[in-house]
This record gives sequence, structure tokens and C-alpha cells, in this order.
Amino acid sequence: MLTKLAHRRRVISLIAAAASWGIATAIAKRAVNEIPPTALLPMQLVGSLLVLAPLVLLRRQPVGWSPELRRLGYLGVLNPGISYSLSLAGLVYITASTSVLLWATEPILIIGFAWWLLGDRIDRRLVTAAAVALLGVVLVVVEGGNGGHPIGVVLTLAGVAACALYTVAARKWIRSESTIEVVAIQQGAGLGFAVALAAVVAGFNGLGLDGVSGAAWASALTSGILYYGVAFWLYLTGLRGVPASWAGLFLTLIPVFGVATSHLLLDERLTTRQWIGAVLIVTLVGVISDQPAQVVGGGVKQTGYPHVNS
Repeated sequence: MLTKLAHRRRVISLIAAAASWGIATAIAKRAVNEIPPTALLPMQLVGSLLVLAPLVLLRRQPVGWSPELRRLGYLGVLNPGISYSLSLAGLVYITASTSVLLWATEPILIIGFAWWLLGDRIDRRLVTAAAVALLGVVLVVVEGGNGGHPIGVVLTLAGVAACALYTVAARKWIRSESTIEVVAIQQGAGLGFAVALAAVVAGFNGLGLDGVSGAAWASALTSGILYYGVAFWLYLTGLRGVPASWAGLFLTLIPVFGVATSHLLLDERLTTRQWIGAVLIVTLVGVISDQPAQVVGGGVKQTGYPHVNS
């Protein structure tokens, strides 16, 4: 039986993951202005692994290459590999605000995938919560007049769908495996995919790294550590034992943290409407997160969650 303290730890992990992704997005925006997307993703993943690999070694436990761990590792090709390759490519064609709004649809996709693949119960409260949270996201990120090329929209939505499918698959497969090991292996698989993709693109267009500033290199490294290392570890920690559809609601917090960080780092200003949306999202997620949902996926109904093995 999950204690109230353990439940709160999961809530804190999911909120911190959303904060990490939001903050890292603002930092990555500075990098993508100078570094091509196909070159940026491998750089970010290298930065992430430079932090994760020593943490795995410090555990002083051999990595158990079980079939389950290998299967989880393959998910790294899907996310961050395919998902963020598509997302960064889409960002070239659309504004940052449009990109954030499209990513705000991820919880809705997670709910659909979780219902379809895991059998998660989708009650009226959850659907209503997701809809209202999405309304809050719209208030936060839509500033009017900002659009995007259809190619960018399609690429970004494809990336969002891949990320949503990753969440559902990870929720189904992760059991007692060490979270830090799972994240490191997935980042390695994603890096392999990203390097292969970058090599193919470079064969046609070159690397496109001439004249990149030191600030852009630093932004690429920092955003990679925060986005793919810290955030993924926190999210998988919070995801253990809770319905994927419920955990997905916390992703609606990402635009709140992203917009706030953009205000501080990029001197972007929040409008009154954005503040109202931010308050709406935080309040709603706070209400939902204080009520542990039942796990129905896999045919096992329970209110307690398994032990977190970090």
C-alpha cells in the first residue's frame, strides 16, 4: 500500500520533471538558433550521458541485462530518438509558442493510448481535468498571430505522438529495474539513432556548425543534461506504479515553467491571460495529484504502487 508520503514523492518527481523540461526548452531555444536540429540532439544526449554514466557506475552494481531491461532500452530509439528528432525538425518551421501548444496535446494522446493499450479506466473526471488543463495551456502559450508551416505542425505532432506512446509503453514494462539504469540505456539507444540520422543528413548538407558561438555550445550541453538526463529520471521515477494517463496530466505544467523561464532568460513578457492560464493549470493539477488514481492497466486493479528502485 502506497503511503501518503510515497505518493507525494511521486507527485514531486512528476512536477520536477515538468519543470526540468520547461526550463530546458527555453535554454534549447537559444541553441537551436545556431545549431541544426540533427546536430543538436546528439550533443544534448552526450551531455546527458556524461552525467548519467558516472551515476550508474557509482551504484557499484552490475547492470543486469535482462530481457525486460533490454526491451526498455529499445524504447530510447522511440524517445528521445525519433520523438525529439521530429520535434526539433518541426521547430525549424514553426514558432516556439506553436510548438509548446502542440506538445500540450500530449496528455490527451497519453490518455487515448493508455485506454487503448493498457485498459486504463478513463472516467469523466479525468477527461474533464485534461480538457480544462489544456484550456489553461492555451491561455499560457497562445499570444495571437503566431502560426506555423504545416510541415512543422505535422512533424511536431508526430514527435508528440511518439513521446506519448513511449510513456504508455514505459508504464507497462517498467517493474523493478533501476530507474537510473533505464534512463542511461535509453539515452544511449537514442544517441545511436541520433548519430546515425546526423551522419545521413551531414552527408547531404554538411554539419552546419561553422561559426557556432560558445553560448550556443553551452546551451546545447546544459539543455541536454536537464532535458534528457534529469527530467527523464524524475519522470520515470514518478511514473512507477501510477496510471500513464494520470501521470500525463503533469505534462501540462511544462508550458508554465517554460514561459516563466523564457521571461527570465529571453526577456519575454507574460500577459494577463497567460498568468490566468498558469494559475488554472497549477490549481487543477494540484487538485488531481492529491487524489491517487487506481491502476487498471494489465488487468490488475490496485491503489498501492510498487517500491521505487532508483
